[in-house]
Amino acid sequence: MAKASPNLLFLLLALLLPVLFLILSSRSPANSKLKENSSTTEEAEETITVMPITTQNEVYGVKIEKNPPQSKLDDLGITAWPKWSCEPSKFPWTFKQKETMYLLEGKVKVNVDGYEGSFEIGAGDLVVFPKGMNITWDVLESVSKHYHLEE
Repeated sequence: MAKASPNLLFLLLALLLPVLFLILSSRSPANSKLKENSSTTEEAEETITVMPITTQNEVYGVKIEKNPPQSKLDDLGITAWPKWSCEPSKFPWTFKQKETMYLLEGKVKVNVDGYEGSFEIGAGDLVVFPKGMNITWDVLESVSKHYHLEE
């Protein structure tokens, strides 16, 4: 039996995953319930509740959660945390302690020492930088954040 090349397997996987996703998403209980309970498109639109999309990601050891639910922000007590703001500028920074921050406004490009490339964080992001990390903080738009330091 001949072996399939890794490139062929990757191509097949890339083609089949979207199809599998469509099949599974069309069978979800939420979609079935919506179809069963709604006789027209107008009725279906009335029953849909739009929730903010929350995504969690880790880039170069930095944890980023976009649009965390308000309940999580309340549980963390973010509004009681100190506040910091900065105009557009670029400077190196070392996190002497683990720092959790919630960006209220602005946009920052972050370059982590030892890694090529960068990533951006901005308003609505909950971000955790580990203790000892060295970065370059490039403030693209004036930033305002709440922050919490841990040992």
